[in-house]
Amino acid sequence: MDIFGEFIGTVILVLLGNGVVAGVVLPKTKNHDAGWIVIATGWGLAVALAVFASGHISPAHLNPAVSLAFALQGTISWGTAILYMIAQVLGAMLGSLLVYLQFKPHYDAAENPADILGTFATGPAIRNTTSNLISEILGTFVLVIVILSFGLYHMPDGIGTLSVGALVFGIGLSLGGTTGYAINPARDFGPRLLHALLPIKQKGDSDWSYSWIPIVGPFIGAVLAVILFNIMS
Repeated sequence: MDIFGEFIGTVILVLLGNGVVAGVVLPKTKNHDAGWIVIATGWGLAVALAVFASGHISPAHLNPAVSLAFALQGTISWGTAILYMIAQVLGAMLGSLLVYLQFKPHYDAAENPADILGTFATGPAIRNTTSNLISEILGTFVLVIVILSFGLYHMPDGIGTLSVGALVFGIGLSLGGTTGYAINPARDFGPRLLHALLPIKQKGDSDWSYSWIPIVGPFIGAVLAVILFNIMS
């Protein structure tokens, strides 16, 4: 059940998160051009609601970087972490497919390949490898060290879940504007792979030359967060 929880939780996460991006950037939607604050708010709510939906049957990591952190801490085994990561990638792909089906007429009307890709995967506002990598490292570092710190406090489950959503919202507002803050390898890789596979008009390429940054950056950020957390505690 743990693995299914990670799968279905990530489906909901990406469905709601990429759904708000699609609504903002694709043409002729009711919320077209609603702006970055709406996207950051949507992703924060997506995380909170996905954790609420799956947290009773799994740890609700919903993020390979978070699973890596708990494996490093010894909370879960490495085998379990790998299975979680696979389930998270597959869940992200299904969630993104559902977004595509929901917004199919708007994808058909879209003419900007960057906007189309942006509803699947992240991309930098200014392409600079070092800066973009630092952005993903820092965002995930904050995410993981705060999640680990939540475990030091006796918070009711609902408050803890809402706090994670608020954390993602805060990261989006403060650090997310440079790369779109993937801070989650599954959230970026799974939908990017689906983008490459789907027959979308005017979609352009899937920008695989950038794709390693939202994978490597979050993993580095998670490792650094675990190291500092262990020093602090």
